[in-house]
Amino acid sequence: MDSKVLLLAMTESSNDVSRIHKRYTLTTFTPTSHYVSLAISIAVVCVIAAVSYIDYFKSTDNLFIALPIAVTVLVITQFIDPKILKTEYSKSIHMSAFGNLLWLVTILCGILAAYVFSKPSVLPVYITEGMLLYASFRIAIFTSVLGTKLTTAWIICLLQPLAVFLAFVPTHLWVPMLSDPKAIEYGIVFCVLGSIWTLLSDRIAGSGKLSSTHAFLQAYLAAWTNDDPVPMESLMEKRSEQSKVSTFQILFKTSDKNCRLVIPDLHPGPFHPIGGSNIPYLIYKNLDSSAMVMHSISDHALNLPSKSQVDLYITSLHQNSKIREGSMCTKPVTVQVNKARTTGLLFDKTAVLILSLSPYGMEDIPYHIKSDLEQYGMNRGYERVLIVDSHNAMGKEIEKLDADDLLTAAKSTLDTLITKETLPLEVGYANSENLHFQADDLGPGKVAMMCFKIGGENFFLAWADANNMLNGLREEIANHFSKNGYNFLEICTSDTHYKARTAKNKHGYFEFGSLSKAPDVISWFSDLAKKADHAARPTSYELLKSETQVKVMGGNQLELYSKSLDNAMRITQAFLLITTGFFIYTML
Repeated sequence: MDSKVLLLAMTESSNDVSRIHKRYTLTTFTPTSHYVSLAISIAVVCVIAAVSYIDYFKSTDNLFIALPIAVTVLVITQFIDPKILKTEYSKSIHMSAFGNLLWLVTILCGILAAYVFSKPSVLPVYITEGMLLYASFRIAIFTSVLGTKLTTAWIICLLQPLAVFLAFVPTHLWVPMLSDPKAIEYGIVFCVLGSIWTLLSDRIAGSGKLSSTHAFLQAYLAAWTNDDPVPMESLMEKRSEQSKVSTFQILFKTSDKNCRLVIPDLHPGPFHPIGGSNIPYLIYKNLDSSAMVMHSISDHALNLPSKSQVDLYITSLHQNSKIREGSMCTKPVTVQVNKARTTGLLFDKTAVLILSLSPYGMEDIPYHIKSDLEQYGMNRGYERVLIVDSHNAMGKEIEKLDADDLLTAAKSTLDTLITKETLPLEVGYANSENLHFQADDLGPGKVAMMCFKIGGENFFLAWADANNMLNGLREEIANHFSKNGYNFLEICTSDTHYKARTAKNKHGYFEFGSLSKAPDVISWFSDLAKKADHAARPTSYELLKSETQVKVMGGNQLELYSKSLDNAMRITQAFLLITTGFFIYTML
């Protein structure tokens, strides 16, 4: 992939992912269990029948016979729909709950309209209208979410609504209610509107670049709700581009146990279980569960689109070349410029810089910072500058002023590091695999700590397999370490997207500290710091580099999906207004 194109793509890809998630959250307003949806459907059908008998039929003589019949028919059709559509029962049941609620709302609005407009009586046309509105809703859901052909959707759209209608409506009213000209007119209009919507939202939204917006939505839902990544990965891999990906490792070798810092030129994502969403943990496990997998200067343009590409990348980690080795290191240098903070270590002529804006919040660091610092390092005599995005505070896209401050702080750190004395190095490492705790805002790698003993002083670097951090949590950890006489360098997150789909919030994920309590987090890292300190041994290190050709998603692909969903949403909003307007007209 051309580097200039990639640079431009990376500036927008995170926003695109956020917009996709925002659109997707509209489909998550469903009960957590299909049993809850079934209970809602049963309750709503009972209310529909009761209100119809009391307010429309003006008699309750057969109500208690109609209720069990209607519920039985409802439950039976709940099993028939998935058989015909070859879909999960849960989706059909959720759809039924919302559809029946639409039906009930129509019936109640009919009663309200009669009182507001002083009509002589409540006409049963609204019962039929509600049934047909439910049928049009089924057409829209069948075609967009379930992938049913429009003709098939029309054939079966009345299956459940009509069956329930016939179950509770007295038989002598079937013909007059179903042949009412107004009811037929209203029903045809609703169903035609639903059909036009499904055609436009599916085709026009893609603008010729995406053949089917609905196919993307269905693949997206399959991954999020069914753990089925195949449709989405297939779609994404076809649009991905070949790119040479580098990974640097600093392997610390001691007499007891090796550990390493890993800086891959990849980004975790786009979301679990698609592609490289869990790539930090997969690297961690592949490297003997003794690695801190850092977030490089990267964003969703550098996502791996599929499991096959992930496997190809993981295999390449053991096909690396040794660039440098040694046993000496400088003491860390930390520079603060306004909100920006940079911490650096120098291993021979390789500098490691950790950048942070905590506690003020930050998104992925702009890519130009990496290229600027690499060039600056070369001009100052460094062989290479490895840059880590600590990703340890929630925020919006980094503003130019803050980006400039990060550059200034990082350059000052490089200026200072090169003047520092190199000293013998000891390293200790501890992970949380023997700490028995569960945290839903952490990925499976949980947390780890690395202790650097340099010149008689201990310095601690913390790591969390998490998707960013709650603002201020880093400062609470640092303050605790400082009060207890520890030199705390930084805490970095992997930016894993492993648990992104479990969160139904504006971020689309639970940042570290949003569920875990600060005292617990501090306790975990304190325990690990003691273990890492105890495990520290004289260390030699090797700087390793691996390269492999893999497909990455690129920013244009996410932009395409985002714009397609945005266009589909605009069409949906327009049709909702039209449908609502016509619905109000029917009430008049």
